[in-house]
Amino acid sequence: MLMKTAVVLTIAVFAQAIGNACLSKGMKGIALDQFDGSFSAMLLLDAMREPLIWLGTLLLILFLVMFSATLTWADLSLVLPATAFGYILNVFFGYHFLNETVSNARWAGTVLIFVGVVLVAGSGRKSKRRLDGDA
Repeated sequence: MLMKTAVVLTIAVFAQAIGNACLSKGMKGIALDQFDGSFSAMLLLDAMREPLIWLGTLLLILFLVMFSATLTWADLSLVLPATAFGYILNVFFGYHFLNETVSNARWAGTVLIFVGVVLVAGSGRKSKRRLDGDA
């Protein structure tokens, strides 16, 4: 069961991180300078014509499906921290593929998240389910 959880969560985390990167790149490709800062139908239409936004949205839907499926057999206290690995990938993808500047403090925070994920993932034992009346 732990191997299935690891595989599904790995797919989910990569789908989430790649989806976020696609959305970011797609939204930056929209010419916002032609808008007055308020939401408009033109902004929505421009976003709907951007393939990276569609790809990002589909990947985030995949993430949600995989995340939800994992919760049917694994504890939330394992699944949610394990998906935090996506934060590490988001910083990495932002730096390498979106040419974002990442400060040393942000990298240090990313390392702290990684350490927390490793600690939680190492405690992968499933807890006993309690019935509603149990204390």
